[in-house]
Order: sequence, then C-alpha cells, then structure tokens
Amino acid sequence: MSTLNRLVLWNIDHTLVDVGRVTREAYAEAFQRTIGRPLVRLAPTPGRTESEIIFETLAFNDVVTTDDSLHGFMDALTESFAARRGDLRTHGRVLAGAPEALASLARVPGTLQSVLTGSIEPNAVLKVIELGLAEHLDLEVGGFENGVYSKAALLERARSRAAEKYVPKRLGEVIAEPPTVLVADAANDVRAAHIAGVPIIAVASGSSTEAELRSAGAEVVLATLADTHAVVRAVTELTA
Repeated sequence: MSTLNRLVLWNIDHTLVDVGRVTREAYAEAFQRTIGRPLVRLAPTPGRTESEIIFETLAFNDVVTTDDSLHGFMDALTESFAARRGDLRTHGRVLAGAPEALASLARVPGTLQSVLTGSIEPNAVLKVIELGLAEHLDLEVGGFENGVYSKAALLERARSRAAEKYVPKRLGEVIAEPPTVLVADAANDVRAAHIAGVPIIAVASGSSTEAELRSAGAEVVLATLADTHAVVRAVTELTA
C-alpha cells in the first residue's frame, strides 16, 4: 500500500458473522475443563471483551476467582474453539452484505481494513478464516483481547500498529495515525469508539436496536451491511 488514507476496523461477532452456537459450546467446554462442573449461565457478550465475559461468567456461576483464573480459562477457550474449527463452517454464518462491503472497500485507494474485537486472537482469526472473510483484512494490525485492556485501548493499539506498518517515518518524526472508523453492532462499541476519539458506523445486526445505537451517539446507523454503497459512502465520509 503506497499511501494509507484510512483505517477501517471491523468488529467480528454480530457485525460480520454469527457464530453464537459455537461460542456457547466452546465456553461450556472451557468452563467444564477449568472449573470441573457444567456451565449454568453465560454472561452477556455484545460489545465486550473476553476477559469481561469470563470474569462475569465465573461470578454468575459462583466461582471464586484467582489471579490464574483468566489465563487458564482463555487457554481452555482457545483449545475448545480450535477443536470446533469445522463447526464454524457448519453452524456459523456470514451476515448479509459483509463480503461485499469488505471487497468494495478493498478497492477504495489507500484503505486498510482490519479487526477490532473483544475475542482473543486465535479465536478471532479462526472465525474470519473459516467463514471466508480474511482476504481483505490485515490481521497483523488488528486489535484483539489480550487479558485486561478495554476495547477503546485495543482500538488505539490497532491504529498504532497500522501506522507503524504502513506510514513511512523519518528519523525523529512522530508517526501519524491514519483517519480511522469502527464498524460494529453494540452500544458498548459506540462508547469505546468515542473514548478513543474515533467515529463509528453502527449496524443493528446484533442485540442493539437502531434507536439504541443512535441514542448512544453513533455517527452513522445502518440496519444491515446489505447496502454496500451506503457502507462505502459512510466510511469515506467519516474518514475524509
């Protein structure tokens, strides 16, 4: 890429894909393996990081956490997801308009696309690869759950990674981060984007309604990604 004009960060779950069944099964297995009894209640997942979901799930199920709880559960969750690689293709689905939006933005000069997700990196990468969405995404610069960081902090890290990889730097210069837009589906994502100072295209393809996304302050709200022209127009206008 000769010139980086904009960075588009995609949330994965309920924005690009729906792999809810596989996620629930993987969590249940990871809980059984790490706690030694069946999972009764899974914490809400929209717009949250894996660490938030794990700690709340443990609390919901009356588990006393220790410093090792998160690390052990994440390891088990990674293994459970890897074992269900085929299930992602069988039971997961790509949401309407996602492939077309990714492909169309890839043709806009100077546009880099990656992900900003609350999922841990191995599981996030599996989702987009197995469901055929990785071609236009540079996953090396993505923001993934890594233990304790908020989605706003992960967004900033993704921007920094993109700039370090694609923006030429002369000695002594500060790397200029590219104009960035987040595409996501939850009110929590709207708040994270604004904490990071980034506009958001909110898609009502998850648990948040269009009214809730507007109320949260999203710059653009779409019912789905099906209108490719609307997606591309919103991205270019918000990163102009």
